[in-house]
Amino acid sequence: MRLLALDGALARASAAFWEDGTVLAEARRDGARGQPAALPALAAGVLSSAGQAAPDAVAVAVGPGGFTGLRAAIALAQGLAAGWGIRCLGVTTGDALAAALPTWQTQDRAVWSVTVAGRGGLVLEVVGEAPVLLDEATLPSPPGPVVLVGDAAPLAAARLRARGADVLLSDSRLPLAGAVAAAAARALAAGTAREAAPLYAEPLALRPAPGA
Repeated sequence: MRLLALDGALARASAAFWEDGTVLAEARRDGARGQPAALPALAAGVLSSAGQAAPDAVAVAVGPGGFTGLRAAIALAQGLAAGWGIRCLGVTTGDALAAALPTWQTQDRAVWSVTVAGRGGLVLEVVGEAPVLLDEATLPSPPGPVVLVGDAAPLAAARLRARGADVLLSDSRLPLAGAVAAAAARALAAGTAREAAPLYAEPLALRPAPGA
């Protein structure tokens, strides 16, 4: 399985060419959230570096994340997939961040992705559940041990540890396209792959608390 993967969800843009568990080429640009203008060049660069023909599918991070970065990445992924006549797969930000974790960090721990939203808000994505929009004060306590990923993970860790929660703070803060590809491949193998469409968080008040 060969995948071209793209990400522009948070404060990084990245592209990778992945084949059967190995990242053959990867490029990234950190900075302002999304870096949408960088994505076409990054994609062209990894395709050239990998020396590959068309992939079997294109994978892209679909959110939660910045509006412009997500839209740019998804549009580019869909356009490339359409040109090659292949499938375009969506991967959530939380799933991409979780895919970058070493196995020992996820043993007996749920993965919580906490990312920065606009106007001081946070987005909480419990892997396997829909993301919710909340603020630091309404961040729910986990029912058991958790490992935190995302650009707001340090803030969330401090808040949850103050309540006595069993929290492991990981180094997985911003997605990389190689992890997007790994997450997409896992979803394909499990039969849970999603199509590429933007994923947004709903206010916590409209949903049951994650993990409840």
